[in-house]
Amino acid sequence: MAENPSKRVKEFWAELPRADEDFLGSIRNWKNVQIALEEETIWLKGFTDEQAVSAEIQQLPDFLLYELREGLLFRKDALVPSKKVRTALLWTPIDKALRLIFPPSNQNFFGIDEKVKVKLVPSEEEQPATALLCSIDEIKEAVIALPKFKLEKTDWIVMNDKALFLGKPLLSLPGKTFWMKDHHLLPAGFDFEFKNMSALLQRKYNAGQDQWLVWNEDGSVLPIDKTDFRKLSVSSFRLTEKSKEWI
Repeated sequence: MAENPSKRVKEFWAELPRADEDFLGSIRNWKNVQIALEEETIWLKGFTDEQAVSAEIQQLPDFLLYELREGLLFRKDALVPSKKVRTALLWTPIDKALRLIFPPSNQNFFGIDEKVKVKLVPSEEEQPATALLCSIDEIKEAVIALPKFKLEKTDWIVMNDKALFLGKPLLSLPGKTFWMKDHHLLPAGFDFEFKNMSALLQRKYNAGQDQWLVWNEDGSVLPIDKTDFRKLSVSSFRLTEKSKEWI
């Protein structure tokens, strides 16, 4: 009995120029995909049917997708093969083979020496808020009126005309909230575009874990030494108000 083509499991291969390696960061977490390198070409295989038609694939420049049939590579809906399957390739899982490369950028204007292009995207996962950034002028009366036991559970630092509070539970004050990921403070409702970015950035810029990296939605970041935080009290807050010597 002849094989029913509709029941045949499709095997997808792909190729793209090695010069475009950086663009593969968008699919680096597809652990089922394998990668092999030639002198000027990157080969990939192992895509699922869903991955083969995904937006991530369609956005890759100079990316050629093939279907493997009897040792030949066919472009989509083609009746004639484009080339023979490559042999003697050394295959490696894509998440282990690729180094995530950070291209130059001028987005990070808060003092990290090497510029890193980082993109934050809205996240559907709800995370508990652990930090709060407030305008001092808007909260000065409310802070002074808070009971002592609430202040004692909070650390804080002054940044220009704003105050950043850390603590659980957070003070009930108007401001912008952040959640904690590793030693990053990310805006509530946002996460890194690539899930593995968090650990990579920590190893590169905060290996001693002695800083908080405070992020804005536009990908800019402010590193803050953890030792610069102090316990919140009415007296310390009033002293800051009186001196106007912002840290």
